[in-house]
Amino acid sequence: MDRRSKGDSLRLLLTPRQAAEDLAISPRKLWSMTASGQIPHIRLGRCVRYPVDDLQRWIGEQNNGGNE
Repeated sequence: MDRRSKGDSLRLLLTPRQAAEDLAISPRKLWSMTASGQIPHIRLGRCVRYPVDDLQRWIGEQNNGGNE
């Protein structure tokens, strides 16, 4: 999830399309999770954005098994 922009600088926020692509889920599933508060996001006016650091932390918290 190391997003780089055209200027090769690190992106702090992802658009819904970018977040869905990086999480390998459909935009519809992402929106459902956003609306229910299951996934970290912020609102900038009418825009919804997904902080990369928060998403990475959230992914780590979702580990449901494998390692004991």
